Amino acid sequence: MAVHDGVNNKHEAAVAPMEVSVEAGNFQEADRLDDDGRPCRKGTFWTASAHIITAVIGSGVLSLAWAIAQLGWVAGPAAMLLFAFVTYYTATLLADCYRTGDPETGKRNYTYMDAVRSNLGGAKVVFCGVIQYANLVGVAIGYTIASSISMKAIRRAGCFHTNGHADPCKSSSTPYMILFGVVEILFSQIPDFDQIWWLSIVAAVMSFTYSSIGLALGIAQTISNGGFKGSLTGISIGADVTSTQKIWHTLQAFGDIAFAYSFSNILIEIQDTIKAPPPSEAKVMKKATSLSVATTTVFYMLCGCMGYAAFGDNAPDNLLTGFGFYEPFWLLDVANVAIVVHLVGAYQVFCQPIFAFVERRAAAAWPDSAFISRELRAGPFALSVFRLTWRTAFVCVTTVVAMLLPFFGNVVGFLGAVSFWPLTVYFPVEMYIKQRRVPRGSTKWICLQTLSVCCLIVSIAAAVGSIADVIDALKVYRPFSG
Repeated sequence: MAVHDGVNNKHEAAVAPMEVSVEAGNFQEADRLDDDGRPCRKGTFWTASAHIITAVIGSGVLSLAWAIAQLGWVAGPAAMLLFAFVTYYTATLLADCYRTGDPETGKRNYTYMDAVRSNLGGAKVVFCGVIQYANLVGVAIGYTIASSISMKAIRRAGCFHTNGHADPCKSSSTPYMILFGVVEILFSQIPDFDQIWWLSIVAAVMSFTYSSIGLALGIAQTISNGGFKGSLTGISIGADVTSTQKIWHTLQAFGDIAFAYSFSNILIEIQDTIKAPPPSEAKVMKKATSLSVATTTVFYMLCGCMGYAAFGDNAPDNLLTGFGFYEPFWLLDVANVAIVVHLVGAYQVFCQPIFAFVERRAAAAWPDSAFISRELRAGPFALSVFRLTWRTAFVCVTTVVAMLLPFFGNVVGFLGAVSFWPLTVYFPVEMYIKQRRVPRGSTKWICLQTLSVCCLIVSIAAAVGSIADVIDALKVYRPFSG
């Protein structure tokens, strides 16, 4: 995917950059315009919070019990709190980068790449684009995998209830991935973030639903066990776990936790939906981030810790589909339906920046093409031949790749590891230093750079652990057999 902006200056002069919240054809429909001449943004603290919660409380919450099992009662919760703090702090730095200059009247940066271009420029823009969009594609693949696992779990729960736990109740995840892909093709015709606010709210409600069910089942199982399972240092090295596997799994656990807090890669795009000041978009975004990260951390701590307390070293890598629980089967079905509905919305939240990027470049390259610009509107949908063709192709490609790599836990860890440092830490820190003119060598500069270097080390270590596990999984896996 090309990420070079500024290659065609003539087109860029003629066609204004199109942000995620606006598509061609909206100008005539706007009742009034914002300070940049775009249709009035209508997002609020609550819609921004819904977008963030939809992005953050994703399927990653289900792997946290497994992650804590690798780290133990001391390092597990501590790592979760540390990632929460780092994510929140760097998100507040990034929120200040939405406008260049004055926080209320400065030039808007419509996307994460625009913010990097305004503040850093050069090769860092290309690096940001490659990492951001590769990560978003990876998230789409990961969510396709997760949704199919939940749909398959619904069928297996009924099978176990009818035939007993001894029945393997095997089935392929491929038909479920195809079904999820068909649904995403439909919803991908909704043109932008502004139009999917209702989908984000539904998805956020679903995320609380399945997280609450997982928490309740964990508490019930812990009471049934007569106490907490687990240890201070996590899974012990023994017959089932070698010292090498312990290291890889520990590193992968950090990646899982990082993935669970991932939303910085779409923060600017979400911020671009917020109503014009006062108060400034940055203040609203910081409040939304504070509420969202605090809320998700409470849920994460409860779900992860109670899952570990319930199953100890045997905590599954997906709490609701790994069948640590079998009954009540209908409650598991409700939870997994909620997961699928949530992932339908989350997929769109993460893919809208990709859709907007490609469509902006196409509109700049062929400004007079009816194939690209002509639309037919029906409710929240905006149908054009180009949008229908390219977005359908994108969903089909991510679905096929998901069929080839249905390793939920490993994919989650790898995605979190690869994207955490550059998108969540490095770029926000560097842009903040540039915007605020933090003196090189000052105490603040040293502290920010130390934070960045430490997070880089964590990202590299987590990526290595996840890759090692993916390689082990590929040794025994046959494509399309999952």
